[in-house]
Amino acid sequence: MIVLRLTCSLFWVDVRLREINGRWIASADTPNGPSLGLGERAIDAITGALEPFSSIADELISSLPAWGLDQA
Repeated sequence: MIVLRLTCSLFWVDVRLREINGRWIASADTPNGPSLGLGERAIDAITGALEPFSSIADELISSLPAWGLDQA
């Protein structure tokens, strides 16, 4: 399991990422509990998990470490 802390100007979000049988699942912490995302690529799963933060999701995704983008 890969654990990422994505940051933006307002706060941070912890995201857990895992590959299972060639597909990715991501879980992001939200004030209302975990949000899940699925995808063939890690970035698709992360984007789905960040849906509750849609207004700042791009800023959060831009904080992915360089190696995270390679994984995605």
